[in-house]
Amino acid sequence: MLIGMTSEPELQEGVGEPDGFQRLWTPHRMAYIKGEGKPSGPGEGDGCPFCGIPAKSDEEGLVVARGERVYAVLNLYPYNGGHLMVVPYRHVADYTELDDAETAELGALTKRAMTALRTASGAHGFNIGMNQGAAAGAGIAAHLHQHVVPRWGGDTNFMPVVGHTKVLPQLLADTRKMLADAWPRD
Repeated sequence: MLIGMTSEPELQEGVGEPDGFQRLWTPHRMAYIKGEGKPSGPGEGDGCPFCGIPAKSDEEGLVVARGERVYAVLNLYPYNGGHLMVVPYRHVADYTELDDAETAELGALTKRAMTALRTASGAHGFNIGMNQGAAAGAGIAAHLHQHVVPRWGGDTNFMPVVGHTKVLPQLLADTRKMLADAWPRD
């Protein structure tokens, strides 16, 4: 049985009738749903988590690799195990705001992320991209970030389809170490 899962139907006063379904409780996701930790405005000083991560240790910030202009960090709310983001240090919202050196390093770190994910986890494919603006689905629209999501043949199952839940088999700290160890060196 998974942690946070109940196997017996439970009756709670005023909450409903027993129905035989198991529940996978993920209360940590409520912070994401409520938008906690999102910047309060467009500026760097407005609580942007991507601006604060570089000041933390790699372990504390879940940083996998650091470049001169961009860094790779695990996503706190991953679509799949190993889901990371490549983020410029500079607080910019739009891809067109990157200078040529930032654009080149963003691409180079994305390639290294793919190599590390293939080495560490045997990823078969990837979804790579960025959501530009809140209307396009950007969770943190004020600071550009490119997603690198590893995929495997048959990695979809009933949990996301029926339960709107992803099952991640590894703690983020363990995933960060595994990917950092597999990160290609120059």
